[in-house]
Amino acid sequence: MGLFSKQNKQVLAKPLSLDNPIMVQVLGICSALAVTSQLKPAIVMGLAVTVITAFSNVIISIIRKSIPMRIRIIVQLVVVAALVTIVSQILKAFAYDVSVQLSVYVGLIITNCILMGRLEAFAMMNKPWPSFLDGIGNGLGYAMILIIVGFVRELFGRGTLLGFQVLPDSYVGNGMMTMPAMALILLGCIIWVHRAYFYKEEESK
Repeated sequence: MGLFSKQNKQVLAKPLSLDNPIMVQVLGICSALAVTSQLKPAIVMGLAVTVITAFSNVIISIIRKSIPMRIRIIVQLVVVAALVTIVSQILKAFAYDVSVQLSVYVGLIITNCILMGRLEAFAMMNKPWPSFLDGIGNGLGYAMILIIVGFVRELFGRGTLLGFQVLPDSYVGNGMMTMPAMALILLGCIIWVHRAYFYKEEESK
């Protein structure tokens, strides 16, 4: 089987659309609401989850046959915790301001349902390369939603993008956009549009 066989391409692509971890599986909602008031922390959080999901999938896939089933969850948590610690230290070293904005949410990646779900449902039963692609796909699917919500909230909440003024200086900003409630509303709208689109596709077949 080639590295980018049809099956592997589906593993990578499905979480970006048809089986998105937030829009379809409704996982990782808490961090999606908490870190999307601005675009920069949303991007960093998305990338962090993508890297951790991909490499934790690979590690668990490599050692899956030697993990006793009764302690597999503990082993998965240890692997994820080690990767989260590494990522957290890198952020503090090279992007301290963003790490402060993300606060405890980087540490809470350890308990992110997306990670634990992919380790248990995919990495424990598949080889390293497909597991890596699955991790990348689910991480990017998660990051995509965070970036969309972060983009809208910062643009209309502050009139900026990545800290740079985009809308006219006279724009005072919409305070509602900076509140977690608006993140939930935007997320609901995205899920509604996504499900309506794919439902229409299914109906037309």
